[in-house]
Amino acid sequence: MKPAMLPRFAPARRQRGVVLFVALIVLIVMSLAGVALLRQMGAGTSIAGNVAFKENATSVADRGTEWARQWIQVNSAVTATDSTANGYYSSWGTKTDPTTFLWDTESKQLLDDQNQTGNRARIIIHRLCAVANLAANAPGQTCSDYPQTNAGNSTGGGGYPSVLPGSTPAPFYRVTTRVDGPRNTVSYTQVIMH
Repeated sequence: MKPAMLPRFAPARRQRGVVLFVALIVLIVMSLAGVALLRQMGAGTSIAGNVAFKENATSVADRGTEWARQWIQVNSAVTATDSTANGYYSSWGTKTDPTTFLWDTESKQLLDDQNQTGNRARIIIHRLCAVANLAANAPGQTCSDYPQTNAGNSTGGGGYPSVLPGSTPAPFYRVTTRVDGPRNTVSYTQVIMH
Protein backbone atom coordinates (compact mmCIF):
# COMPACT_ATOMS: atom_id res chain seq x y z
CA MET A 1 0.00 0.00 0.00
CA LYS A 2 0.99 3.37 -0.82
CA PRO A 3 0.80 6.01 1.75
CA ALA A 4 -2.05 8.45 1.13
CA MET A 5 -1.02 11.66 -0.27
CA LEU A 6 -2.14 14.64 1.56
CA PRO A 7 -3.28 17.59 -0.48
CA ARG A 8 -0.83 20.30 -0.73
CA PHE A 9 -1.98 23.81 -0.15
CA ALA A 10 -0.55 26.73 -2.02
CA PRO A 11 1.20 29.23 0.08
CA ALA A 12 -1.10 32.08 1.20
CA ARG A 13 -0.91 35.06 -1.08
CA ARG A 14 -1.28 38.58 0.11
CA GLN A 15 -4.77 39.91 -0.76
CA ARG A 16 -4.94 43.38 -2.18
CA GLY A 17 -8.55 44.45 -1.23
CA VAL A 18 -9.73 45.29 -4.74
CA VAL A 19 -13.12 43.74 -4.10
CA LEU A 20 -13.57 45.84 -0.98
CA PHE A 21 -12.65 49.00 -2.90
CA VAL A 22 -15.14 48.24 -5.72
CA ALA A 23 -17.87 47.41 -3.19
CA LEU A 24 -17.36 50.76 -1.44
CA ILE A 25 -17.58 52.65 -4.73
CA VAL A 26 -20.80 50.83 -5.66
CA LEU A 27 -22.22 51.57 -2.20
CA ILE A 28 -21.43 55.27 -2.55
CA VAL A 29 -23.03 55.44 -6.01
CA MET A 30 -26.16 53.67 -4.74
CA SER A 31 -26.36 56.03 -1.75
CA LEU A 32 -26.14 59.09 -4.01
CA ALA A 33 -28.83 57.66 -6.28
CA GLY A 34 -31.08 57.09 -3.27
CA VAL A 35 -30.57 60.65 -2.03
CA ALA A 36 -31.31 62.01 -5.51
CA LEU A 37 -34.50 59.97 -5.66
CA LEU A 38 -35.63 61.28 -2.27
CA ARG A 39 -34.94 64.86 -3.34
CA GLN A 40 -36.88 64.32 -6.57
CA MET A 41 -39.87 63.02 -4.61
CA GLY A 42 -39.65 66.10 -2.36
CA ALA A 43 -39.62 68.39 -5.41
CA GLY A 44 -42.78 66.74 -6.75
CA THR A 45 -44.53 67.25 -3.44
CA SER A 46 -43.39 70.86 -3.37
CA ILE A 47 -44.70 71.47 -6.90
CA ALA A 48 -48.06 69.93 -6.01
CA GLY A 49 -48.25 72.14 -2.93
CA ASN A 50 -47.47 75.26 -4.95
CA VAL A 51 -50.20 74.38 -7.48
CA ALA A 52 -52.68 73.98 -4.62
CA PHE A 53 -51.74 77.41 -3.22
CA LYS A 54 -52.17 78.96 -6.68
CA GLU A 55 -55.60 77.37 -7.12
CA ASN A 56 -56.64 78.62 -3.68
CA ALA A 57 -55.53 82.13 -4.58
CA THR A 58 -57.49 82.00 -7.83
CA SER A 59 -60.57 80.87 -5.91
CA VAL A 60 -60.22 83.87 -3.60
CA ALA A 61 -59.90 86.09 -6.70
CA ASP A 62 -63.36 84.92 -7.78
CA ARG A 63 -64.75 86.43 -4.58
CA GLY A 64 -63.18 89.74 -5.56
CA THR A 65 -64.79 89.61 -9.00
CA GLU A 66 -68.19 88.93 -7.45
CA TRP A 67 -67.75 91.89 -5.07
CA ALA A 68 -66.90 94.15 -8.03
CA ARG A 69 -69.97 92.98 -9.97
CA GLN A 70 -72.22 93.82 -7.04
CA TRP A 71 -70.50 97.19 -6.53
CA ILE A 72 -71.06 98.13 -10.19
CA GLN A 73 -74.76 97.17 -9.96
CA VAL A 74 -75.36 99.11 -6.74
CA ASN A 75 -73.38 102.16 -7.86
CA SER A 76 -74.38 102.28 -11.54
CA ALA A 77 -75.65 105.87 -11.13
CA VAL A 78 -72.24 107.16 -10.02
CA THR A 79 -69.88 105.20 -12.27
CA ALA A 80 -69.08 108.34 -14.26
CA THR A 81 -66.75 109.52 -11.48
CA ASP A 82 -63.72 107.92 -9.90
CA SER A 83 -64.06 106.30 -6.48
CA THR A 84 -60.48 105.47 -5.59
CA ALA A 85 -61.46 104.41 -2.06
CA ASN A 86 -63.36 101.55 -3.72
CA GLY A 87 -60.62 100.89 -6.30
CA TYR A 88 -62.87 102.28 -9.07
CA TYR A 89 -61.58 104.32 -12.02
CA SER A 90 -63.97 105.82 -14.58
CA SER A 91 -61.56 105.39 -17.50
CA TRP A 92 -59.23 102.70 -18.70
CA GLY A 93 -56.33 105.05 -18.00
CA THR A 94 -52.69 104.27 -18.44
CA LYS A 95 -52.13 102.22 -15.28
CA THR A 96 -53.37 98.87 -16.50
CA ASP A 97 -50.36 96.59 -16.01
CA PRO A 98 -51.17 94.63 -12.85
CA THR A 99 -47.51 93.89 -12.17
CA THR A 100 -46.59 97.59 -11.91
CA PHE A 101 -49.84 98.94 -10.45
CA LEU A 102 -49.62 100.48 -6.95
CA TRP A 103 -51.84 97.91 -5.25
CA ASP A 104 -51.23 99.09 -1.69
CA THR A 105 -52.42 102.65 -2.31
CA GLU A 106 -54.71 102.60 -5.35
CA SER A 107 -56.88 99.51 -4.90
CA LYS A 108 -59.67 98.26 -2.67
CA GLN A 109 -58.66 95.64 -0.13
CA LEU A 110 -61.45 93.12 0.08
CA LEU A 111 -60.15 90.22 2.02
CA ASP A 112 -57.36 89.84 4.50
CA ASP A 113 -57.70 86.44 6.11
CA GLN A 114 -54.08 85.68 6.75
CA ASN A 115 -55.05 83.63 9.81
CA GLN A 116 -57.47 81.34 7.92
CA THR A 117 -56.38 80.82 4.31
CA GLY A 118 -53.30 83.03 4.26
CA ASN A 119 -54.63 85.15 1.38
CA ARG A 120 -55.07 88.88 0.90
CA ALA A 121 -57.23 90.05 -2.01
CA ARG A 122 -57.28 93.51 -3.62
CA ILE A 123 -59.26 94.70 -6.64
CA ILE A 124 -59.38 97.55 -9.12
CA ILE A 125 -62.23 98.32 -11.50
CA HIS A 126 -61.75 100.29 -14.71
CA ARG A 127 -64.69 101.54 -16.74
CA LEU A 128 -63.61 101.06 -20.33
CA CYS A 129 -64.11 104.67 -21.37
CA ALA A 130 -61.44 107.05 -22.64
CA VAL A 131 -62.24 110.16 -20.59
CA ALA A 132 -62.33 110.00 -16.80
CA ASN A 133 -65.13 111.60 -14.78
CA LEU A 134 -67.39 112.01 -17.82
CA ALA A 135 -70.70 110.26 -18.47
CA ALA A 136 -70.66 107.41 -20.96
CA ASN A 137 -73.11 109.20 -23.28
CA ALA A 138 -71.45 112.65 -23.03
CA PRO A 139 -70.13 114.28 -26.20
CA GLY A 140 -66.47 113.51 -26.70
CA GLN A 141 -66.60 110.34 -24.63
CA THR A 142 -65.41 107.09 -26.17
CA CYS A 143 -66.45 103.88 -24.46
CA SER A 144 -66.52 100.26 -25.36
CA ASP A 145 -70.10 99.16 -24.89
CA TYR A 146 -72.11 96.03 -25.36
CA PRO A 147 -74.82 95.56 -27.98
CA GLN A 148 -78.18 97.17 -27.25
CA THR A 149 -81.51 96.05 -28.63
CA ASN A 150 -83.37 98.85 -30.38
CA ALA A 151 -87.15 99.22 -30.76
CA GLY A 152 -87.09 97.50 -34.18
CA ASN A 153 -85.67 94.33 -32.60
CA SER A 154 -82.43 94.51 -34.51
CA THR A 155 -79.23 94.37 -32.57
CA GLY A 156 -76.01 96.10 -33.03
CA GLY A 157 -73.03 96.99 -31.03
CA GLY A 158 -71.81 100.37 -30.30
CA GLY A 159 -68.13 100.40 -30.38
CA TYR A 160 -65.70 103.16 -30.64
CA PRO A 161 -67.39 105.70 -30.16
CA SER A 162 -71.03 105.29 -31.11
CA VAL A 163 -74.09 103.40 -29.90
CA LEU A 164 -77.40 102.78 -31.56
CA PRO A 165 -79.62 105.85 -31.79
CA GLY A 166 -82.08 106.00 -28.93
CA SER A 167 -80.19 103.50 -26.76
CA THR A 168 -78.30 104.12 -23.59
CA PRO A 169 -74.63 103.18 -23.68
CA ALA A 170 -73.63 100.51 -21.22
CA PRO A 171 -69.84 100.41 -21.03
CA PHE A 172 -67.77 97.40 -20.21
CA TYR A 173 -65.77 97.23 -16.99
CA ARG A 174 -62.43 95.53 -16.45
CA VAL A 175 -62.04 94.02 -12.99
CA THR A 176 -58.51 93.06 -11.97
CA THR A 177 -57.97 91.10 -8.77
CA ARG A 178 -54.64 90.47 -7.10
CA VAL A 179 -54.35 87.83 -4.40
CA ASP A 180 -51.23 87.52 -2.27
CA GLY A 181 -50.99 84.15 -0.57
CA PRO A 182 -48.65 81.84 1.30
CA ARG A 183 -45.20 80.96 -0.08
CA ASN A 184 -45.17 84.28 -1.97
CA THR A 185 -48.05 83.15 -4.18
CA VAL A 186 -49.40 85.99 -6.31
CA SER A 187 -52.42 85.44 -8.53
CA TYR A 188 -53.90 87.97 -10.98
CA THR A 189 -57.26 87.58 -12.63
CA GLN A 190 -58.97 89.95 -15.05
CA VAL A 191 -62.61 89.85 -16.03
CA ILE A 192 -64.47 92.03 -18.52
CA MET A 193 -68.11 92.59 -17.57
CA HIS A 194 -70.96 94.98 -18.24
